[in-house]
Amino acid sequence: MPVADSSLIEDIEDIVNKNSSPGDVRQESKRHVVPKAKRIHRQTKEEAVHADSIIPGTQKIWLKTWGCSHNNSDSEYMAGQLASYGYKITDSRDSADLWLLNSCTVKNPAEDHFRNEIKKAREKQKKIVVAGCVPQGQPRADYLQGLSVIGVQQIDRVTEVVEETLKGHSVRLYGQKKQEGKKVGGASLSLPKIRKNPLIEIIAINTGCLNQCTYCKTKHARGELGSYPPEEIVARAKQSFEEGVVEIWLTSEDLGAYGHDIGVTLPELLWKLVEVIPEGARMRLGMTNPPYILEHLEEMAKILRHPRVYSFLHVPVQSASDSVLMDMKREYCQADFRHVADFLKERVPGVTIATDVICGFPTETEEDFEETLKLVEEYKFPSLFINQFFPRPGTPAAKMPRIPAQQVKQRTKKISELFHSYRPYDHKINEIQEVLVTEISHDQQFFVGHNKFYDQVLVPKDEDLMGKMVTVQIKETGKHFLKGRLLSDKDAIRPDVPPPLKKGQVSGAPSLIQSEKISNHSIVMGISLLAVLIAVIWRFYSLVLGAT
Repeated sequence: MPVADSSLIEDIEDIVNKNSSPGDVRQESKRHVVPKAKRIHRQTKEEAVHADSIIPGTQKIWLKTWGCSHNNSDSEYMAGQLASYGYKITDSRDSADLWLLNSCTVKNPAEDHFRNEIKKAREKQKKIVVAGCVPQGQPRADYLQGLSVIGVQQIDRVTEVVEETLKGHSVRLYGQKKQEGKKVGGASLSLPKIRKNPLIEIIAINTGCLNQCTYCKTKHARGELGSYPPEEIVARAKQSFEEGVVEIWLTSEDLGAYGHDIGVTLPELLWKLVEVIPEGARMRLGMTNPPYILEHLEEMAKILRHPRVYSFLHVPVQSASDSVLMDMKREYCQADFRHVADFLKERVPGVTIATDVICGFPTETEEDFEETLKLVEEYKFPSLFINQFFPRPGTPAAKMPRIPAQQVKQRTKKISELFHSYRPYDHKINEIQEVLVTEISHDQQFFVGHNKFYDQVLVPKDEDLMGKMVTVQIKETGKHFLKGRLLSDKDAIRPDVPPPLKKGQVSGAPSLIQSEKISNHSIVMGISLLAVLIAVIWRFYSLVLGAT
């Protein structure tokens, strides 16, 4: 893992004792605060008293997130902890006292947006805390110097970092979570969180990966594989359903690699999760690279056929050229990807296979690119993520001679035109489908649900439908969506879960945290009032002595 600049404070232990919990430290320091006797000075004129004070947990925090669902899950956890302590999570960047920026390092544009946001924060004289893969992967970047940083495995300490930053300190946390000397998944899954969507729970089942892809910067940030124990993941899923969640997303840098470090397989975890998914709720699987799914295809097909699991899997191919895949160090060949896709298509009727391609990798020839085009033409992926190659600092691919930018743009345009030339959903016109409604469309005109194959289905914007399973007939299709006609309002069925939490409400906030927050605030306010009372008494006493 990269090491932070030693000239900066590397950890908050430089401010507080690492053997004490944050709550203990705050209370312990207050126990040793005693009034100091002061000599009374007689004065003829009143002196103005100037004092600055910060009551922790009373400020407004604006949180911005870039990148994958793993990053979004981290942000939800950070927001939950801050809200539990008393901070107000706000949608208004201008009224916020502090900006918490959670970054993504996959592409140059994402980092550019992150850098620009830091610049805006400085212009507005906001306190700044940065998090995510950018500062973790390149802690010595010039534009990050002097800022407080939360490492990707340190999100459970966000409250401390925010509190110290508001006091004017710069704090940097980059450490890894370890158990018996071995890396683990990260911060506890039982932490409080605020779900961006109260109906959807995002669970990171592992962090890091087993690959060493030559173009990938994420490995520099997330590191080697660290998996959460199955029982912790299942407990988090059960808790989310008890709070009204109807859909869970499993996320990580590579789902298929799950458990290799702790002697558990992905199918073993998935079957345990299937057992606790309520009737009518569903689970979506995240991204898995081909090498680690090959050995589990039979079981994965059974799981994807299960009625409470979306028949959907994201399997990045990146290139259909074996020579390019070798230069990328992807550890599979085109035939492996085809085997995964063909097997699942045969065993899971209607399954959706989503994939990614990278255009313009330094060693990609025109012939290599043509192979990728042929693959897309053959499979007609309904969901295709097209990326231009970006040389990320510190990666082996960044040192390779680059293909001219104009050529890369031409290839990107060509594969984009191919993708938009086919319509993957037209054959579904007039189909009757069951759809789980969980979101609102970008244009705010429709509610969005997903059918068994995780196709995006637009339904009427009727408040009574949100969070329910509805039956629709597909009447219209587009490139990225289907539009359904509701067959009957009476067919809308709520999954076997309680009503969801309200938007912005904290999930899983232990009563201990809530009571500690109240206790801390009471102590702070009590000390403040006592100080004022003492000042008034001394002032009165001084005036009386002066008069005599």
